[in-house]
Amino acid sequence: MNYKEAIMAYKPINEQEEAEKRVILQYINEYPHNILLRENEFGHMTSSGFIMNEDLSKVLMIHHNIYNTWAWTGGHADGDEDLLYVAIKEAKEETGVTSIKPLMEDIASIDILPVWGHVKKGKYVATHMHLSVAYILIADENQELKVNEDETSGVKWIKIEEIEQYSSEKDIIPIYYKLIEKAKAYASKK
Repeated sequence: MNYKEAIMAYKPINEQEEAEKRVILQYINEYPHNILLRENEFGHMTSSGFIMNEDLSKVLMIHHNIYNTWAWTGGHADGDEDLLYVAIKEAKEETGVTSIKPLMEDIASIDILPVWGHVKKGKYVATHMHLSVAYILIADENQELKVNEDETSGVKWIKIEEIEQYSSEKDIIPIYYKLIEKAKAYASKK
């Protein structure tokens, strides 16, 4: 299943996801030539990994240098249509974990996230939108962690009830809670 089919198959859980799924699909149809590339400077596809430990009590987060807060892992599609692969690749690069697997292979969240203008590698990046899909990933919390100093200044396991003490992104925290609930609901059915 390609990325567009995966997004089409996603079942929104609320009005926000319904609207944002519709907008993302419209944008994919309007910009099929560069929706997966950063060259589409107004909005492009990204894929995030919400990494949890095996008993779903902790989340592996990175301290993101640009946003200056603890956050989930993820990155740009950069032309890759396999967004689950992108989420796993970014999770490994940003945390140093070598063994990671999806809790489920389906998309767990769809969101349109604003990225405010900032300087990256000495160049100004204009405000734009991340057309974000997220996956719930599972990793063993005993794996060695490694900071990716290009983009982050820390990586650590955080108890799910302490996320708000670490993350200052008030618009992203509800997404984290949504993913925690989805993970728990999925695990309870297994």
